[in-house]
Amino acid sequence: MTYDLIIGDYAYSSWSMRAWLLFDRFGIERRETEICFADGAVPDLMPDWTPAKTVPAIRTPEGAVVGESLAIAEELASRHPDLPLWPEAPLARATARALSAEMHAGFTSLRGDCPMNLRKAYTDFIPSEAVERDLRRIETLWDHARATCRPEGPWLCGDYGIVDAFYAPVAMRIAGYGLKVSPSAQAYVNAHLADLSLRRWRALGLAHGPDLERYRRDHETGAWPGPAPRAAEAARTGTPENDACPYSGKPVTHLMEMEGRIFGMCNARCRDKTAADPEAWPQFMALV
Repeated sequence: MTYDLIIGDYAYSSWSMRAWLLFDRFGIERRETEICFADGAVPDLMPDWTPAKTVPAIRTPEGAVVGESLAIAEELASRHPDLPLWPEAPLARATARALSAEMHAGFTSLRGDCPMNLRKAYTDFIPSEAVERDLRRIETLWDHARATCRPEGPWLCGDYGIVDAFYAPVAMRIAGYGLKVSPSAQAYVNAHLADLSLRRWRALGLAHGPDLERYRRDHETGAWPGPAPRAAEAARTGTPENDACPYSGKPVTHLMEMEGRIFGMCNARCRDKTAADPEAWPQFMALV
């Protein structure tokens, strides 16, 4: 079962991130289309996706267009009952659904004052009272979920699921703007920062697409708070250790250097996303 998925800029499109994380985290097959917010109004950039008018959207194998993130999540859960997109236990499932719905409709001050920008980590942002209220509400919800569901791992309601994908951009805002939260909330943010699917999404955001002025904020910046990636960069010359791209299996055309070793990929996109965060990509790390 393969879906069509249309998304916006990796660095900025928080709603696109939510849907993409579900596909990536659970290995759901998709054909991906990307649009760039700099190219114009979003509805004009997706004329073949009516009635959807924003990203993300999916087209099911039967041709249904689903253009709301929560509807996308529910549709995937109903079509893939073998995947733990929602928790199996009724208490945990109800809790996860309630938190996801509040995320979908709430936290407008945090979302408005702190637009997601995965290319920046601000060090001197001072949150407004409204943002502080949103943060305290988020702390309450996260603590309630963990107290109610008692997960063994770092996620809210058990294993990673829809509720965690929905709060991933919230965690990135907390991380990227240096917002102060409780130790338990910070631990949840750190789990997202270390998650390989999220690191892959951010690597794509670092490697592709223009800087968009409307997302820029005039604050001091520092190092991204997540795990530091291994140093790697594009290389002009050298003999690669591999003959085939680790992603496509196609012949090597573009080179990357990491720790004195040369690796090859089939195009600039594969090379650049790998150089942004090599350890986020299992196919590449299998070579290493």
